[in-house]
Amino acid sequence: MTDGAIPSGTDAYGKLYEPKSSDGVLRLGNIVPDFAADTTQGHWDSWHQWIDGHWAILFSHPADFTPVCTTEIGRLALKYATLQEKGVKLATLSCDSVDSHSRWLSDVVAHCENKVTVDFPIIGDPSREIAVKYGMLDPAMKDVEGLPLTIRAVFIIGPDKKLKLALNYPASVGRNMDEIMRCVDALQISAKKSVAMPANWPNNHDSIGKKGWAFLLPTVTPEDAKKHFPDMHTCQVPSGIEYLRLTQVDVPKNYSSK
Repeated sequence: MTDGAIPSGTDAYGKLYEPKSSDGVLRLGNIVPDFAADTTQGHWDSWHQWIDGHWAILFSHPADFTPVCTTEIGRLALKYATLQEKGVKLATLSCDSVDSHSRWLSDVVAHCENKVTVDFPIIGDPSREIAVKYGMLDPAMKDVEGLPLTIRAVFIIGPDKKLKLALNYPASVGRNMDEIMRCVDALQISAKKSVAMPANWPNNHDSIGKKGWAFLLPTVTPEDAKKHFPDMHTCQVPSGIEYLRLTQVDVPKNYSSK
């Protein structure tokens, strides 16, 4: 296929999502809430300004000095250089103070079996205002005493400041960083190439010799498909509807599949 704008591709597909929620609940396609915050790398006047036209990840953890969170930040640190290569900015957050984050990071580094440095900012949200804005904490819990226990959330945000993907995990289950990297790869390729990634991508459709291929977005018209995707392969199914349209995409070499 060729690069370039496809009239019925990514832009048309993106318009299926509303940029603003009608009820205040953050959903895919919405412009994410802006906020000011103190971080381990200084004060921010605006989260939107910090994103500054880049892809970005907001990665929340329930609390400092807790076991699962300690392993997550360590594993995330191992992926940070690769994220930077992909043009992705990364920030993490919990409802602890910046001072607490700074003291805790020495434990994170000591516990990780690899030699790591935590070079991305960690946002302090002791007021819990950011957690509430992003739906990580019920507003009724904002001023409740005790452990706030925000969910383990991952928000992947596009250069247009719109929410592209959200993952929510309970406090008892740590996240898989390889899956987060796979999501980043899939979203960036989808945005550039007007494709959608099948289940288990890039380990998909190996049985028909199309391993790692992706589907054309449903909005791509037959005319645009023929013009922009000359290698397109349509999978035949009993319904006779030609909607399983595969095309080859470049699979990032640094993707770690299992």
